[in-house]
Amino acid sequence: MREDPEVLSPLRSLAEVGRVDKPLRTEVEKRVGADIARIFDACRESTEVKLENFTKYVRRNHLKRFLAMYEVFKLAMPVKGSIVECGVYKGFGLMAWAKLSTMLEPENLTRRIYGFDTFEGFPSLNEKDQSPSTTAKPGDLHSGAYEELLQLIAEYDKDRFLGHIPKVELIRGDIVKTIQEFLTANPHLVVSLLFIDCDLFEPTKVALENFVPRMPKGAVLAFDDLDNPLWPGETRAAMEAVGLDRLRMRRLEWDPYIAFATLE
Repeated sequence: MREDPEVLSPLRSLAEVGRVDKPLRTEVEKRVGADIARIFDACRESTEVKLENFTKYVRRNHLKRFLAMYEVFKLAMPVKGSIVECGVYKGFGLMAWAKLSTMLEPENLTRRIYGFDTFEGFPSLNEKDQSPSTTAKPGDLHSGAYEELLQLIAEYDKDRFLGHIPKVELIRGDIVKTIQEFLTANPHLVVSLLFIDCDLFEPTKVALENFVPRMPKGAVLAFDDLDNPLWPGETRAAMEAVGLDRLRMRRLEWDPYIAFATLE
């Protein structure tokens, strides 16, 4: 889920991507991000000071997304295993998991945060990704964030307990191919939290087929785009790979997108 106006996302108006008449946001709401950016740029404080006071500038939707991730993370905390995020994009979720782990369980040195993404947009689409509400195409959601994230991870390591022990790893490339290669190199992997934000059918299905068998009872399986008309492939993959009738899918009162289930 991303609110950047230049990309497809659940927060973007369905009318903007094509097939329905009523937008999810008013014209005034659509301008808020640009207006806040103008105020941010006009502030004469240093960027560091502005970031320290981020709640002045961050939009409600982004803050509640972080809080939703906090609640999901807490469910996975007692469970042994690492966190796997499929669909990193700009790194909001990846670094949220990393910082939550550092804050809430600083000595949990075996919980790693693995982020899978092409960082170059969708490599391809399956026919099961098609619906009247989507116009997604190969190359969409190109983040270009890989190098920046490597730099930010290095800074993150300087500012945490046990920072000499690697915590966050990026796995770049087509998830359909890289997951198998990753598991061959990491046969020990146990997953306590699997966060699916691939948007598309094939990578979602491959992720579920390979990671769910490595999730013990109590582990958390979470989706960003389940039941979203823009991304039908994610729902279809969940139905085929794990069966929605086997999962007690839950949501949080303040966030309409993230869905999660504790494996039983």
